[in-house]
Amino acid sequence: MPKINRYVDIDTVEREAKKDYIDRHSPFVHCAETATKGEKFPVTVKMGNEYSHPDDFDHYIAYIQLWNGETLLGQATFTPGTLGNQKEHAEVTFNIVPTGNKLKLTAMAYCTKHGLWESDPVEVEVK
Repeated sequence: MPKINRYVDIDTVEREAKKDYIDRHSPFVHCAETATKGEKFPVTVKMGNEYSHPDDFDHYIAYIQLWNGETLLGQATFTPGTLGNQKEHAEVTFNIVPTGNKLKLTAMAYCTKHGLWESDPVEVEVK
């Protein structure tokens, strides 16, 4: 099993380099707090909140996944240079159709140099 890295509150981290490292590798889930059962629901996953990630041929975000609990909902795969070989926030919007009463959304992302990173879960009420 690979090591899974997790975001920590960067306000509690003292060194700027450590804040940069943690933030730029962490996926963040952005969506509404409620969804309608059977209707398309957009969920955006963005890499980094304050700091952007490199897009070099040997150091880039290879993929971003969206999970509902233990169910994989979607995956976006990137190749080096997708973001013009510049530091940028890799971002993808998944359009899902909820069928249950709630969603527990988690994003996973893989950096080719620093491994697998997991977001905090986001709970969505489905009406």
